[in-house]
Amino acid sequence: MRTKKDNTPSVNEAWSEIVNNKLIPQEVFQEALKESIVKAYRKHINCPDAEVRVELHPDGKMDVYQQRKVIDTEVEDDEIEISLEDAQAINPELKVGDILEEAVSIADFGRATVSLAKNVMLQKIKEASKQIVFDEYSDKIDDITWGTVQTVEDKYTLIQLDKTLAMMPKSEQIPGERLTDGQRIRVLIKSVAKETKGAQVIVSRASANLVKRLFEITITEIYDGTVEVKAIAREAGERTKMAVYSKNPNVDAVGSCIGHQGQRVKDVLEEITKYSNSDERIDVVEWSPNIVEFVKNIMKPAEILGVLPSGDSGNLLLVVENEKLSQAIGKRGINARLASKLMNRKIDIKSVAEVQEMGIDWVSEAQAFAAKEEALRKQRAIEEMKAAAEKKAAEEAAKAAEQLEQAEEEPVIEETVTAEPTVVEEPVVEETVVAEPVAEEVREAEETVEEVPAEEPVQEQETVKKRKPKLEKASEYVSKYEELADARKSQQQTTSSRRRKTTKEDEEAAELRRKLEELRNQEYQIKPEYTEEELEDFNNDDEEHWYDEDIDYDDYDDYYDDEE
Repeated sequence: MRTKKDNTPSVNEAWSEIVNNKLIPQEVFQEALKESIVKAYRKHINCPDAEVRVELHPDGKMDVYQQRKVIDTEVEDDEIEISLEDAQAINPELKVGDILEEAVSIADFGRATVSLAKNVMLQKIKEASKQIVFDEYSDKIDDITWGTVQTVEDKYTLIQLDKTLAMMPKSEQIPGERLTDGQRIRVLIKSVAKETKGAQVIVSRASANLVKRLFEITITEIYDGTVEVKAIAREAGERTKMAVYSKNPNVDAVGSCIGHQGQRVKDVLEEITKYSNSDERIDVVEWSPNIVEFVKNIMKPAEILGVLPSGDSGNLLLVVENEKLSQAIGKRGINARLASKLMNRKIDIKSVAEVQEMGIDWVSEAQAFAAKEEALRKQRAIEEMKAAAEKKAAEEAAKAAEQLEQAEEEPVIEETVTAEPTVVEEPVVEETVVAEPVAEEVREAEETVEEVPAEEPVQEQETVKKRKPKLEKASEYVSKYEELADARKSQQQTTSSRRRKTTKEDEEAAELRRKLEELRNQEYQIKPEYTEEELEDFNNDDEEHWYDEDIDYDDYDDYYDDEE
């Protein structure tokens, strides 16, 4: 029997080669290897229910262990179970219900066992590779990619892509196109299949979307979304019709696609016809929401005299001049077929003579149909505008709700924003405005100080409320009224040794002092303004003078000088 070292061959080189060639993750390969060894060992011991564990080491070594359950009853299958006595003979610490794990050898696998392991391994790798390819290309359907021609057969051509080998059937090739091994070509990913025996990815060069993607790559206006390709129809090798629409009224959709002297269309045609001698043409027409107008654009250069409904299934009947019938139908009917594909409707083209023989008043019917389609177009436009308005209103409502929610989450910020204007609305500000009185108020205040006790500031408050202030930014200013308040405060301090009971007048005086103290901290200079009544009193000489002759008004000269 081989030793354990002989039983653990290195698989580093094997899995490195498979991982690199198949482009699968190393973890996927290791899981596939473990499963193949487990199934092969079960077949080797002829026990499909055996518990086997495979351990792979970073250095590439591999160990295989068989697991058996310890029981205290009769052993029915010694590949799955082991008695307690036999288990403790191997490991005395084992108890009933434990799992005994023993290293086994895989060196004596037979040919059938090795073949089974190989097949399981290959199947797992193949499934993993398919899943990787499906995940890679399922999101790239209708996208252009580069590929290299691998093999050219009569019914198909194999194209090597980045991570897989794709197939291009004969029906997806441009008629007359000659491809050779090693050619680098552009193809369109048409479909991706997961449950298939052959190639998973199908590519095409005959698809109409190939032309659409080439225009998107070539033309900036289509790439950035200014011009939109509304519909496209193609018969590879012969003709392509593409309907475009400009979202910007200042941009010509058809002119942007054609380019100066048709250069942009030529660039696309060069890519399509570079491997063949086909004479394919590309017609770019303007899309219109009006069906009648759109049909006339599609059928150009043939002139359509009238468009009528044909049956109840939405089919159309086009009326043309007798001599223009063949031009409208096109060579082998290609113009009519492409128009039908673009409109996604069945289109029948008849001459005026044929319509008259059928007894159809095509003129009146065409006019009625055109009026009906125009009304429907306008109705759809109105509905789209309403939908857009509702969407915008919903977005604004959602935005407002979000802002409200954020505002509720951050109440401190709101309070900080609203704190500044409240200073002006406070009653204190209204009374603070009168901190700098006019001469009359100064005289009354002095008389109040001399005649009225400090407990009665009522007369001063009434005088204050007569003011209509005008606030201006200024440096710190101390008014006469504040000086009088400070004098009263010092007077009270000299007599404070005599304690007395606090009265209502004391509280009002304290409130006045507090307000004057707040005024001192304000950053505003208050300029007095006179009411119309006060000005009328000044100009009336017959009235009794308001001033007191006992007051020396020279003390207030500096005050008025400051005002000027």
